[in-house]
Amino acid sequence: MRWLVVIACLLAAVPSMAHQLKASVTTVLFNHRTHNIELMHRFYLHDTEHAVEHLFKGKADILSNEADLERFAQYVESHIALQTLTGEALTLNSVGAQIDGKFVWVYQEVAIPETIKGIRMSNGALRDLWPSQVNMVNVEGQGKIKTLQFSEDDTWLEARFESK
Repeated sequence: MRWLVVIACLLAAVPSMAHQLKASVTTVLFNHRTHNIELMHRFYLHDTEHAVEHLFKGKADILSNEADLERFAQYVESHIALQTLTGEALTLNSVGAQIDGKFVWVYQEVAIPETIKGIRMSNGALRDLWPSQVNMVNVEGQGKIKTLQFSEDDTWLEARFESK
């Protein structure tokens, strides 16, 4: 019986602990059909609501104010950078942002360079607000999926592609 009480307490605590981790997921897709590198950044809506309160000092409403959503997208875009392995900047273009259920999505793209052996990426979105923020990046469309995880003091990480 005592074990049932302990298990019940642990299960009751899970929902409150479930969102303690500040995290985002980005997909960097090499889309050979469109000839673009497409970036899709996914944030929990709950996190973005808290973030805009801090970022925009005052009353901000990302749910009902399109301008606040756009300001959040611009903030994210200002904290993302992509380079070739040799350090050549790949200038990302904004594609837009949307709210979809419990997530906020921010989209960017850039043309795929003619020859590319890998990328270097910086992803500091929300890490200036929450040092414990973890930004995971999956790089797809260039062989095996590569995963980059930005945490602690990470500023630039790289993914190298297999030779064809």
